[in-house]
Amino acid sequence: KNLKLIDVDVDVPVVGGHAGITILPLLSKTKPSVTFMNEEVEELTVRIQNAGTEVVEANAGAGSATLSMAYAAARFVESSLRALDGDADVYEFSFVQSELTELPFFASRVKIGKKGIEAVISSDFQGLTEYEAKALEALKPELKASIEKDMEFVQKQPVAA
Repeated sequence: KNLKLIDVDVDVPVVGGHAGITILPLLSKTKPSVTFMNEEVEELTVRIQNAGTEVVEANAGAGSATLSMAYAAARFVESSLRALDGDADVYEFSFVQSELTELPFFASRVKIGKKGIEAVISSDFQGLTEYEAKALEALKPELKASIEKDMEFVQKQPVAA
């Protein structure tokens, strides 16, 4: 996109779930704003959705995308600490109980405050492209099944004393 990498702090909202097609990068919301051809959007979306698998395959099955998860956890903890310290402008992405869709849980941008999640941010969902809107609808059945499976697992766990 003819941007100098050193000057770019890219922000791409990624919403939905945590595996396969449930991962939805909202490339139309990329900051700085760039324009992608339809083919680029499709290729980048699939690449982002399969990034973990790509890491494993690059290591011939001998590795995982654990470093990415560790970075995300460290970033979330740092943001949480900033919020606890009184920073009123802390936003991160998290898989939380949500009313953004008909699903009970959904990954989206949240505002973090001293007492935890203060708000689920809906503005990323305004003005989705046709591709993003269709992908959002397509991910819902798979994400719903995953949520139901996870909830069944949790309900089977013994209650700790």
